[in-house]
Amino acid sequence: MKKAIRITGIAVTIVLLAAGCGSKEAAAPVNEAKQAPEDVNSITIRPEMVPRIKIGQPTMVDLADKLQVPSQVEVDEERLVRIGSYVTGRITDLYVMLGDSVNAGQPLARLTSPELTQAQLAYLRAYSRTVLTEKAAQRAQHLLAADVIAVAEVERRESELEVARAELGAAKDQLRLLGVDSAVLAELAKQGQILPSVTINASRSGIIIARSVIIGQVVQPADQLFGVADLSSVWVVGDVPEQIARNVQVGQHVEIHVPALGDVTLDGLIIFVADTVNPLTRTVMVRTMVENPQRKLKPDMLATMHITDNAHKSLVVPVTAVVREANRDYVFLFQGNNRFLRIPVELGPEVADMYPVLNGVTIDQKIVVDGAFHLDNERKLAELE
Repeated sequence: MKKAIRITGIAVTIVLLAAGCGSKEAAAPVNEAKQAPEDVNSITIRPEMVPRIKIGQPTMVDLADKLQVPSQVEVDEERLVRIGSYVTGRITDLYVMLGDSVNAGQPLARLTSPELTQAQLAYLRAYSRTVLTEKAAQRAQHLLAADVIAVAEVERRESELEVARAELGAAKDQLRLLGVDSAVLAELAKQGQILPSVTINASRSGIIIARSVIIGQVVQPADQLFGVADLSSVWVVGDVPEQIARNVQVGQHVEIHVPALGDVTLDGLIIFVADTVNPLTRTVMVRTMVENPQRKLKPDMLATMHITDNAHKSLVVPVTAVVREANRDYVFLFQGNNRFLRIPVELGPEVADMYPVLNGVTIDQKIVVDGAFHLDNERKLAELE
């Protein structure tokens, strides 16, 4: 009975030893699986890909940044006139609409006015009196030659003539101030009839860009009835941050991009830089002049002004050297034997197909300057495998 018990204990011991040996053999593959994986940023290319990759180094160049300034198209105020009435009156006729082209002197509207009537009466009285005093002065000269009247009488009549001429001149100036031109004055003196109305004329050639009057409206001299502008050239006005305003000068050429015109780039000339800073936006107003012969630029269009900054030395890499992933920029560092390492870099805004390097790579490091896109594709395929 005791022998049986001993044999059983030995058997159990053998079974436990066998189980222990089996567990060690099963754990071996687990340790192998815990080995560190390869760096996903590292890639070794196949020999057939070598011709598609170009190795180089970052370079130092004189780089001039282009400052982008939000802007707006505006009417050239030197080519804009506001036209109103010289006298209080009522509009009886309108001859133009918004957008019409007009020439200098062309009638825009007609109005009638009691004030204008009184001014015409004053002019006709002064004109008649001048004619009478001229004839009286001429007769006095003839009578003086015939020794019929005294010299004092001749002088009195000549004095009256001078006064009459002065009054006529004043009445004529008053009518001109009321918008009556010389041709109408001549007709008024010839016919001797009061004109019932007067025209409001364009003072320069251009486009009607504003009309704030209707037939029957009573207008005052302070009212602005029409706006006429020559749009063959316009202003593009923008606000430059005060930190870079020192680099903007009158006479400098800038590029103007108007989204409404597509990819067209226009040349503008800076004609004014404000001497004050807007305290709310901390910007300086800059005004440029742009030729607009075909009138494609419309007032109030949005635009972007590109101002070239002063050139300065910068470390740059070409656009073809950069790949982007997850909102970060990378370049590939050459490590020899067809092996490359993707490293992150900090870059500035693109200028002339180059990126200024702010951080991440130095001038003495060898990088992929062309073909980085193909190299990154190979890296991604290797990562998937």
